[in-house]
Amino acid sequence: MAAKLSSGGGGRFTLGQNSDINVTPFVDVMLVLLIIFMVALPPATESIKLDLPPAQPPKNGEKPKEPVVINLQAGGALFIGEKASALATLSADLSRILTADDPTLPPTQQRVYIRADRHVRYGDFMSVMNTLQGNGFYQVALINEEI
Repeated sequence: MAAKLSSGGGGRFTLGQNSDINVTPFVDVMLVLLIIFMVALPPATESIKLDLPPAQPPKNGEKPKEPVVINLQAGGALFIGEKASALATLSADLSRILTADDPTLPPTQQRVYIRADRHVRYGDFMSVMNTLQGNGFYQVALINEEI
């Protein structure tokens, strides 16, 4: 800190203006902010591994196939496309539909989409996800908008 003890003129008790900037509070605040950012940034930069398919345009004259969508309603009703299903028979019904759509790939290697109503309980949604993963369906995508 700097202090000006004498002035160029004026009376005995008159002090002139001190135009020096006190930098200490500024440096203290900047160091505190630096520490906050150093502590807060590492958890925010965690990476999530994604298995994204490569973008491929459809071939001429070939119509892209319709995706298989599992619909979960708020009352607990479960549908595969337009067909009703139950949690106990979900994997068997899904395998049957996927085999009919594309018999060249095993059903567990095909992508499945899940769409849930806004008011579906989290536990119901996770039970569907756990049933799918427990039966080998790992290519699961979530839908939040209409396709």
